[in-house]
Amino acid sequence: MSAFDPAVHVSAAAPQAPGWRLRWPGLALAGALATAALLLAEVPLLRGWGLSALTLAIVLGIALGNSPLGRRFPRVAASAGAGVDFSKGTLLRLGIVLYGFRVTFQEIAGVGAAGLLIDALMIAAVFGLAVWLGTRWLRLDRDTAMLIGAGSAICGAAAVLAAEPVLRAQPHKVSVAVATVVVFGTVGMFVYPWAYPYLGLSEHAYGLFAGSTIHEVAQVVVAGKAVGEAAAATAVIEKMLRVMLLAPFLLLLSSWAGAARGGDGAARAKITIPWFALAFVAVSGLHSLRVVPAPAVEAIVRLDTVLLAMAMAALGLRTQASALRQAGPRPLLLALLLFGVLTVGGYALNVAVGRWLGIA
Repeated sequence: MSAFDPAVHVSAAAPQAPGWRLRWPGLALAGALATAALLLAEVPLLRGWGLSALTLAIVLGIALGNSPLGRRFPRVAASAGAGVDFSKGTLLRLGIVLYGFRVTFQEIAGVGAAGLLIDALMIAAVFGLAVWLGTRWLRLDRDTAMLIGAGSAICGAAAVLAAEPVLRAQPHKVSVAVATVVVFGTVGMFVYPWAYPYLGLSEHAYGLFAGSTIHEVAQVVVAGKAVGEAAAATAVIEKMLRVMLLAPFLLLLSSWAGAARGGDGAARAKITIPWFALAFVAVSGLHSLRVVPAPAVEAIVRLDTVLLAMAMAALGLRTQASALRQAGPRPLLLALLLFGVLTVGGYALNVAVGRWLGIA
């Protein structure tokens, strides 16, 4: 059992509302792992593989939480529990809100109706298939299928993290979903540039294809720049449009989750609206007005990366390797099937919409 298992935390965190004195050890631990992940993300080899700080943070968290070092110090793990949970809860939501400074409404206009239509159709198709294939055919629990579907359909690890508080999913399910996103997003990052000469797409059309189907923002940047700067610019804008659609997606997901948890009609009518999704849209709108100075925006984006990395590290610390092993090959198979839908189906959709709207 991991030293950071929730069972250890329960006995150590009797207070209902732990103060900062109880939180700082866990915050310091998550912050240290996040810092290490940020430094590793700058290593050229790892950057070339498209491994972001978020991905590396959860890997480091899982490694430490399940290491002999972690198992030898249960008291340290127990004292860090309050801060670790604060990181994967409150800091996570704050990080999602600040993510709005990475996209503007003007960027949506930059890719036009084609980009919006392609993204909306891909998100609906991939997420819908994830739930159907995952629960009906692969017999996965609904939370795992939805988390993998969200990560594949929208924006990788960030979407998985955003869906976690709405679904109230267990940490090991979040880690499984993030792992699948990392695997196939990395594969796509290498496959797309290799396939580009055979796709019959212009750089602009290729950018739309890459941005609408590759999992992580970092992976989209790598796949776009491998073809050209024009392809990279279009791919990033299209990808950020997918990120913008995260907010309405979370509202719909919250509506479904509220209805699923409710017993009678009155209970089902009470829908929990994730405040951080609405705040994400509000922050994006503020960023679109260009009222925040560019240096301040740059600083906020850096802070946001740190907060999300801390949340990922905390999730890793709360994840038991035994739970990941128990998940088995089915989550990976679901992610593989969704990767096929994203690549083959996404290419067909991009070509069809491009021809319909006359995009070169």
